[in-house]
Amino acid sequence: MEPMKPMEPMKPMEPMKPMKGMEPFWPKDLGDPSTSGSQNGMKYAFFPDKHRLVIERDGQLSTYDSGDHRIGGVAQADGATKSLTFTSQNGDVDLGSLKKLD
Repeated sequence: MEPMKPMEPMKPMEPMKPMKGMEPFWPKDLGDPSTSGSQNGMKYAFFPDKHRLVIERDGQLSTYDSGDHRIGGVAQADGATKSLTFTSQNGDVDLGSLKKLD
């Protein structure tokens, strides 16, 4: 019977690469949003300095004039009707109440 051979030392592991972040879905000329997120397959980004709310739904981008609202996040998203309600300093804001620009 042949004696066991010594084990080879472990090779160094490659360092982990950082995870790639989500690519922005909004137009670059809007800059960075103050808040963004997604819920039920819809994405949103809010740009307070430009008074714009950008929504991506089913691959289609829509821009809204947010008026004097300072949107802080999604208050409610109904998966069946795909309606969105956002929170602002004035309370809940239904997406249908904002002026759609495109």
